[in-house]
Amino acid sequence: MEPLHWWGSIALTALEGLATAAFAISGIIEATRKRMDVVGVGVVAFLTAFGGGTLRDLLLDQRPFFWVREQYALGGVFILCLIAVVFMRQRHIAITERMIEWPDAIGLGLFCASGVHQAHLLGMPPLVSLIMGVVTAVFGGVLRDMVCNEIPATLRNHRPYAICALAGALAYLLLAALDAPAWLAVGACAVLATSLRAFAILRNWSLPVWRL
Repeated sequence: MEPLHWWGSIALTALEGLATAAFAISGIIEATRKRMDVVGVGVVAFLTAFGGGTLRDLLLDQRPFFWVREQYALGGVFILCLIAVVFMRQRHIAITERMIEWPDAIGLGLFCASGVHQAHLLGMPPLVSLIMGVVTAVFGGVLRDMVCNEIPATLRNHRPYAICALAGALAYLLLAALDAPAWLAVGACAVLATSLRAFAILRNWSLPVWRL
């Protein structure tokens, strides 16, 4: 698979921007649900939005980090925090745990596609690319839950989460092995991971639970 052309690079940047926004919103909702102040909301939003991508860049030895290269993301998350907090206070919206799941599902698919694609472009072995896709998709949510004093949802609610990212990353690698266009592999990964997570939420799918 050849690297994306200039328009593809713009599309990939937009992909990471959308993923960042989706995870930031999930962080804002969770922090608001925990009745944090504005500073707390901002910290949780930033950790959720940038945690997975930062760990990916660390593991792949990519410098500078993606949010340093694309500083619009920092400003965008900051503005998003202010708008969301003001909007939810004015509308007196009842914040529920269920609300987090939908932006989180979108961010899962988008960041999975971004992570596996970047690792693949760097010539990483398929297994490493697979892990990078899952790590990028999952780690932001893990940080969010830890800071909010929760066991990470990916480990406790028994619904497929990391497995959805794994399926999306596998789809990417399969299409890459078949020499499919980069945009098709990236899109298939994002759509499959997000769709599987959405079905898991709607159908209440669950993984086997360890029983004593």
